[in-house]
Amino acid sequence: MSLKAVLFDFNGVIINDEAIHKRLVEEILIGENVTGLKPGEFEKACLGRGDRVCLGDLLNSRGRVIGEDYIKQLVFKKAQLYIQEIEKLEKLPLFTGLDDLIFQIRSKDLKLGLVSGAVRKGIELVLERSKLKEYFPVIIAGDDITTSKPEPDGYRFAVQSLNQLYPDLNLLPKQCLAI
Repeated sequence: MSLKAVLFDFNGVIINDEAIHKRLVEEILIGENVTGLKPGEFEKACLGRGDRVCLGDLLNSRGRVIGEDYIKQLVFKKAQLYIQEIEKLEKLPLFTGLDDLIFQIRSKDLKLGLVSGAVRKGIELVLERSKLKEYFPVIIAGDDITTSKPEPDGYRFAVQSLNQLYPDLNLLPKQCLAI
């Protein structure tokens, strides 16, 4: 089987925003009157995972049992703070070589998609500001799915969405490269 699509993650692949997220998670924890992050804790609890899982795990580890509705409120609050931070930046911290990589992928006639646990509004803000949105016709965001990576639901949804957008593609998951 040949490669037909490349599915990008967002945080840590398109934008180098780990420091922003770490600072915002710390702010949320302090706002919840619990202890802040311990060394290495953010990396273990949050990297590669959606905010719902990250914040839920961090609060649970501090003895806070919270419901799904409250987690959604915290995720929304963090998303608003993230958007404010991104809007303040004169230059986005995009990874070097991203434009060239997208050009190379498109030159091979491969389809592009984005699968992330991040909130759609933040993803779209960054893609619009960086003039990359047109290259990602399919965006599966954290608010589109209920599971977090490494669960495959987001990728399955992206494959389904690409097949709907390009009916002759007949894309299978094994024909995708996830970055």
